Formats: sequence, C-alpha cells, structure tokens
Amino acid sequence: MKLHARVILVAAWILALPATLLAQDSSSGKDKPLAFHAAIELAIKNSATTGLAQADLQRARATVSQTRDVFLPQAVVGSGLGASYGFPLSLEGAAPSVFNVNFQGALLNTAQRSFIKAAKSDVDVTTAQNADRRNDVIMETALDYVQLDLLESSLSIQREQQQGAQKFQDIVAQRVQAGLDSQVDATRAKLVGARTRLDIAQTQAAADQLRMRLSQLTGLPAASIQTSTESIPEMPGVAQDQDLPGEALKNNPAVKVADAAAQAKEFRAQAEHRQLYPVVDFVGQYAVLARFNNYDQFFQKFQRHNVTAGVAIRFPFFNPVQRAAAEAAKADAAKSRKEAQTVKEQVSTETLKLQRSVQQLAAAREVAQLEHQLAQSDIEATHAKIESGAASVKEEENARVVEHQRYTAYLNSSFELDRAQIQLMRQIGQLEAWALGPARR
Repeated sequence: MKLHARVILVAAWILALPATLLAQDSSSGKDKPLAFHAAIELAIKNSATTGLAQADLQRARATVSQTRDVFLPQAVVGSGLGASYGFPLSLEGAAPSVFNVNFQGALLNTAQRSFIKAAKSDVDVTTAQNADRRNDVIMETALDYVQLDLLESSLSIQREQQQGAQKFQDIVAQRVQAGLDSQVDATRAKLVGARTRLDIAQTQAAADQLRMRLSQLTGLPAASIQTSTESIPEMPGVAQDQDLPGEALKNNPAVKVADAAAQAKEFRAQAEHRQLYPVVDFVGQYAVLARFNNYDQFFQKFQRHNVTAGVAIRFPFFNPVQRAAAEAAKADAAKSRKEAQTVKEQVSTETLKLQRSVQQLAAAREVAQLEHQLAQSDIEATHAKIESGAASVKEEENARVVEHQRYTAYLNSSFELDRAQIQLMRQIGQLEAWALGPARR
C-alpha cells in the first residue's frame, strides 16, 4: 500500500510539473518589456479597422463579380400554370405553361464592360483606403510608444531631481536654523520641490494615458506595458536635396485613393454614355404546354414541347433622360479628377513641409543636447568650487535643477523630431517597412 501511495504521489507531481513551469514562465515574463515591433503587430491584429478593411475589400470584389456575371447566361426555372377560357392569353409576358425555363445573357454591352472597369477601380480604392487605415494604426502606435518611452526616461530623471530637491530643502532648513539663510531661501527651496512634484504628476498622468491607449491598441493590460528603448528602430536619414514630394505622389495611400476614385468615376461616366449604344442579348425559352389552355382549339397544330432561342437587339436612338445622366456623370468625373489634383498638391506641400521641419527639429535637438552638456559641465565646475570652498551646496543644487530642465528639453525636442520623421515616412509610404523592420536603435 505504501508503494502504491508513493507511485500516486510521483505521478501527481509529474502531472503538475508542466503547469508549475508554465506559471514560472508567465511570472518571469510578466515584467518583460513590450518590444516595439510586437506592439505594432498586436495593434494591427487587434485593430477594428483590420476587420472592417477585409469586409470592405470583400464587398468591392463581390461587386466586380456581380457586374461581370451579366455576361453569363442566367436561367430561371418555373411554371405558368393557369386556366384558360377562350384564347390563351399570356401570364407575365409568356404563354401559360406547365413548366418553363427562361435564360438570358449579354452578348454585346459596352456600357456593362465600362461598369466592370469602374468596379475594379473601386477595388483599388478600397485597397488604398485599407493601406491608409493600416498606416493610421501603425503611426498612432509608434508615436504613443516612442513618447511613452521618452516619458519613462523623463520620469526617472524627475525622480532624481525630486530627491535632490528634498536634499536641498533639508540643507536650506538647517542653514535657516543656523542663521545662515533667510526664510525666503527656505520658501524658494520648497518652491523647487513643489515644481518637481508638479512635473512628476504631469509626466505620470501623460504616461498613464499613453499606456492606456497602447493597451486599447494592442489588447494587453495597461499595467503590463513597459517600453524597450533598444527595440525602437533607428530613424532613417532625411536628405534635404531628395525629391520626397515626388516620392510621396507615387506611394502615398491618399493619392492612390484619389486617383483610383477619379478613374472609377471616369469609367462610370463612360458607361453612362455607352448606355446609348446598341445592346445585344442572347435569350431563350423552353416551355411545356397543356391542352387545358385551349391551344388545340385556337392553333392549327398543338405541340407539347416548345423552344425559342435567339438574340434581342435594342437600339436606344432617343433617350434624353440617359443623355442627361451621362452628362451629369461626366461632370462628376471631372470634379473627381480636380479633387485628386488637390489631394496631390496637399500631399506634396505637407511632405516638403515635413522634410524641412526635420532639418529644423534636428538642429533644435542638437542645441538642446549641447545645452544639456553645458549644464552637466556647470555641475562639475560647481562641485569643484565647493571642494575648494568657492561655492555652496545651494549653487550646486541650482546647477542640478538647470541640468534636469535641459535634459527634459532635450527629450521633448527628440520626440518632436521623431514625430516629424514618422509622419514623413507615412507620407512617402515607408512607415510600415520602418515599423516592422529590424530594431537598431
């Protein structure tokens, strides 16, 4: 019995081992930072726009099939049963019959072929719109991730500043008690601490909002989202002599949407005009007739099985309503082409503006970086003066406050530059390749 009990215990331990290891893995990965690429991929997968995009594309493709299938024969099977008194009149345009088959298909219809081209252009419109929506998700996730990463770096600096401000406040309080400083100096020291706490509260609030938004985008719990600076891809260089506006006109989804929409309306205008052209359809009918409809009384010969097949030719030589519709569609197509030109001009202008702003923001970041380096040098110089007795601890603390402010300004300028570069990459169609490329930062 003892041996049997031991076997049961060992088996239970073996069965519980995978769950234990899984729990250890999950607990060990709980604090694992969320990589930049993983955040982008989760946002794309979790976004509601992804499902909407697939539905819109499926609908556009189904419309192409619907317009194209007009050239396939369409058969209808039914019956025209009815009692006849006197001459056998028609039921719904056909002779009364026990069983009938009607089929019809377009042979020559130039207007319908233009409608098919318009439907295919609508597929291009939907595809470009889906790419634009996808870029929206990628850009928002990337900007939120980069800004949150910078805010977390800023929070660590601000907490160090808070500790220094508290230390400085304690030193000033001691000097006030010793009669070396006035009460005004103590108030100034408290003000430094209060400003630091305000900065921390504002930064923490902004970080929490970004973390919540990333949680909504990725589907992960907000508390588990931690950024990884090393996973953020390196920003590509921006040459000021490069023709980025021309590249944007080739790759920007908004331009593709406008061009495809204008082309679709041109095809529809062409189709409306071709509605005035001759149309040839292949038609046929098979019917099984019955004697109780009096066919043998009014016709010389009665035949039970009957087939009619041929072509139906229509010449719409006078149709003022359709001519007016064609003119309206032509005007709509001209308007759409002008709107596409406006979109191109806006994209070119915005791209050039971003291209130039990247240069300006890069210079501003360099200025902020140099100011931060000078602030660090001031701290070292003040510390050396303290050791020689030529400066006080108050001066060193003031220098540290300035250094923290310069570092915060440097982080802000870095984010403004990153945002401009991300927006520029979206304009020229390189955002997704950058966001899902290898991390090199």
